[in-house]
Amino acid sequence: MFFATTAPSLMGRNAFRPSGRSFERFLDQTLQANRYHARSVEQDEKSYTLSFDVPGITREQLTIGIEGNVVRIQTRDDAPRKYKVAYELPTDLDVQGSQAKLENGVLVLQLAKLAPMRKVTELAIN
Repeated sequence: MFFATTAPSLMGRNAFRPSGRSFERFLDQTLQANRYHARSVEQDEKSYTLSFDVPGITREQLTIGIEGNVVRIQTRDDAPRKYKVAYELPTDLDVQGSQAKLENGVLVLQLAKLAPMRKVTELAIN
């Protein structure tokens, strides 16, 4: 004779709940990470051009930091939306030759490449 329960067990219902929550967390993190990607990235011989959508943010609420080849963009505490992103570029950047422009909710960074300095020293032959 074969006996089976007719009511679903509580163990079966709860078995997939933790994985469902972690999957939801994964989707939330993925969607938030994709939100901060640059809308467009262009490069020529002398500079990189990155543009971002930052609606509702004023230039006083944004900070842009450049250190070597890393660009960090984030909002201040008083901003209505929070943005915090960092990009590592292949070459070092020239801060004096770079500029940022915020217009109609679009931030455009024109980042000048730092010309590599030649460190070749000529050795005298005896």
